[in-house]
Amino acid sequence: MNHLEEQAVQCPYCGETFTVLVDCSVTEQSYIEDCQVCCQPIQMDVSIEDEAISIRTRRDDE
Repeated sequence: MNHLEEQAVQCPYCGETFTVLVDCSVTEQSYIEDCQVCCQPIQMDVSIEDEAISIRTRRDDE
């Protein structure tokens, strides 16, 4: 069973904050998700350790 957790992130393009769902059953993941405000592609690097979720956002062109 997948456990999804809602997390707030900030877009590296427009600076707006929005929420994403993180699949907590996978401890290391990397994917691209479009900003919900400006639609730019954001590279999401997610790591989970001891139930603490860390999300690094960066521009897709970095």
